[in-house]
Amino acid sequence: MHLLSSAHVKAGESVLVHGASGGVGLAACQIARAYGLKVLGTAGTEEGQKIVLQNGAHEVFNHREVNYIDKIKKYVGEKGIDVIIEMLANVNLSKDLSLLSHGGRVIVVGNRGTIEINPRDTMAKESSIIGVTLFSSTKEEFQQYAAALQAGMEIGWLKPVIGSQYPLEKVAEAHKDIIHGSGATGKMILLL
Repeated sequence: MHLLSSAHVKAGESVLVHGASGGVGLAACQIARAYGLKVLGTAGTEEGQKIVLQNGAHEVFNHREVNYIDKIKKYVGEKGIDVIIEMLANVNLSKDLSLLSHGGRVIVVGNRGTIEINPRDTMAKESSIIGVTLFSSTKEEFQQYAAALQAGMEIGWLKPVIGSQYPLEKVAEAHKDIIHGSGATGKMILLL
């Protein structure tokens, strides 16, 4: 909810969830579809692509293919993408800026380092880069998000996807796998 409210989305707009097969990405696809957005996603495996399509995306692209950006550009045409939800900004942000529509927004959710961008890419399209973190939300905002997500699960438009599961005593292994893994499918959980 926070991701889409930060982007000021409107029904009918397009959204690309970059890294859509992980827990946050799948939830973003489901919520975006419920909002009436045209949902595109990326994933790096065949399994990931399949699960992204099953969770709200209209189309999915393999971000491990060299020319996947060209495929996205061809798919969306000259208009570009209105909103990009970015899970790995240090790798994708420069490419994201080339995909945006006029007034488009990149919502940075995840980042693991630095990246060089050309600010002209934002100027020409009057686009925005918005960083988000749930930790900056107020108590009231948390309550609103929780109520909306609970309602989504109750009526069925939000269905959490569970990925790998680790017993609590293997938390170090779970951390290593998420940091050094080649991608996620669903939300990693720790079992008590």
